[in-house]
Amino acid sequence: MIYRHFNAPSRGFTRFSHDIIRHPRLSSDAVRLLTWQLSLPQGARESLSRTAERARIGACAFGRAKRQLKEEGFVHERRVQVDGGRWVTQQLVSGSPLTPDQAAKLLAREPVASSQVAPSPRKPAAGPPTTPSTDGHPKKDPEEDTSHPPTEAEESPRGEEARALVDALPLLSPALRHIPSGMRSELARLAARWLDAGHTSGDVHEHVLRGLPGAGTSVHRPGGLVRYLLRDVPPRSLPSVPGIRLSPRLEGARECAGDHTQTTLFRPVSDETHCAQCA
Repeated sequence: MIYRHFNAPSRGFTRFSHDIIRHPRLSSDAVRLLTWQLSLPQGARESLSRTAERARIGACAFGRAKRQLKEEGFVHERRVQVDGGRWVTQQLVSGSPLTPDQAAKLLAREPVASSQVAPSPRKPAAGPPTTPSTDGHPKKDPEEDTSHPPTEAEESPRGEEARALVDALPLLSPALRHIPSGMRSELARLAARWLDAGHTSGDVHEHVLRGLPGAGTSVHRPGGLVRYLLRDVPPRSLPSVPGIRLSPRLEGARECAGDHTQTTLFRPVSDETHCAQCA
């Protein structure tokens, strides 16, 4: 059995239909966005995106909520041209569903503020006017084109593997499907450091998966999360062999990548791959 205890507030409340809260096709974000807008004071001009920001609704969730509200007739938008040839977007939020014709009539009653603003007073430049130089040569000609310096991933011998590693991240988990394409090169540079330290692509993927939140928790910025997880490169531990356990004094030791007759272990200070003798 369930019991409810409710006291009607004497102030700071908003009246709207129960059909909004119990709407079968509106998500919780859409209901929160709509009720927040309806609770604003009369004459408020807060946009839907600003409300979503204050309500801490993420960009993807806001897009879905806004689309649902428009499909159900609670939100209507139209673009109008104002003085100066500029365009502005009018948004209408209603406590009950409206048809496009009904919304157009209501929006037609609202005055559209001009986007033209008076120019600010110009500040005089400091010092006397000077004529820009039109001749002369640079002090030193660049030996090569440096407008696009090579990235760390391109300089690394494992750069191609690092880029393939990053491209495969969206396949690991649904939480990583929306990594911005503009972050791929930065993440490839971080992944290249892991590969250069001796880690495999599987090691990096496993580390990223361990850092993801639990099931049911949404990741709003997957690119930033992966960047955080790959920021520090741990020393590569020796592979575990069934039935063989390292003694405590060898914990954290690493096999030297140099040319040795027998396997040589050393304890790295940071991320070096060669012992002191080889270095």
